[in-house]
Amino acid sequence: MEAICPLPHPLGVIKAVRRTHPYQALSPLDSFLRAIHSSQPDLIVPGDDLANKHLQDLYYSQAQKNDEAGSRICELIELSIGSPDSFPVVNARASFMELAREEGVRAPKTKVVADDRDLEAWTSQMGFPVVLKADGTSSGEGVRIAHTLPEAKRDLRVLQNPPPLIRIAKRVLINRDMRWIRPALERRRSVVNAQEFVAGRDVTSLVACWKGEVLAALHFEVINKQHARGPASVLRLIENEEIAAATERLVRRLNVSGLHGFDFLLEKDTEKPYLIEINPRATQVGHLPLGPGRDLPAALSAAVFGKAIPETHKVTENPTIALFPAEWLRNPQSTFLSSAYHDIPWEEPDLIRDCLRKTRRWNDWRGLEEWIHIFSTHRSSLV
Repeated sequence: MEAICPLPHPLGVIKAVRRTHPYQALSPLDSFLRAIHSSQPDLIVPGDDLANKHLQDLYYSQAQKNDEAGSRICELIELSIGSPDSFPVVNARASFMELAREEGVRAPKTKVVADDRDLEAWTSQMGFPVVLKADGTSSGEGVRIAHTLPEAKRDLRVLQNPPPLIRIAKRVLINRDMRWIRPALERRRSVVNAQEFVAGRDVTSLVACWKGEVLAALHFEVINKQHARGPASVLRLIENEEIAAATERLVRRLNVSGLHGFDFLLEKDTEKPYLIEINPRATQVGHLPLGPGRDLPAALSAAVFGKAIPETHKVTENPTIALFPAEWLRNPQSTFLSSAYHDIPWEEPDLIRDCLRKTRRWNDWRGLEEWIHIFSTHRSSLV
């Protein structure tokens, strides 16, 4: 396995990664091209939304070349993430939700809101609370829940505007996340969607799929999150026939391949699942082998090489999983660190040390992050 990532990166200390290729934030497609030509991969697995978007853009640029080399790269990308017909849909929340409803999947109403007038029209029809979501964001960073019209208008401006430069400086200098350099220079405004509010419990699903067919799937109820709208830190494995059927219909309709995540809410009073978004990439649970039909890497590898899915070791019988270092960061005294299966990569001591070093830097800057949020919110209310 080889990886393309900003350097240095935790992937650089993992034993399974034979080589890392530098990601150049100012010329991302060239970075991907160099990595592909050098490694000659059988499959590309995007680890975040931006990587998936780069693969889509690379597909379009290579398709325009109309030569053999470009065709090979397009074929590889299509094998890795699916049909190019799906690209515009998975990147646009409103379009994806409309497609889901066409497939008979229960989903809250969602619509792009461009300005205060659109927002007023939406809230007069749908009422409050209103959920606002920016396209191209993940881990809860582009989500707000507003309970009044002034709050919603303020949140709309915050989500539409480029991130504050001080936040970007922190991401680049402290987190060493070079992905933010190009957005900082371009200062692009985001597309924001209003979504009908559904009260309920979060469920996250990840599927391994191949040419529109689900090969293996993991469905988890979210028990704890790192923060209110952030990624999960504790999950519980569940079975839900309606969620499984919904993901299968969506995978078939989009004709996707690789790893794709889907987020749902189990409605508070009815327990009915509502689809709320798609994550066209690997998510934090994808490495867990949890029995037949639940080992996503094994299923995907078998499809790539045309083999039968092998029987693999089940990592735990405990249905509750505490993710490292997420739950430890959330609460070092959490009972789930001992009662759940704590997914610490003991076989990767260098990775553990790297996580702990980043944790220290994160704690040093967490207070500043809170002030940045307060400042940006206050600033938007004055615009």
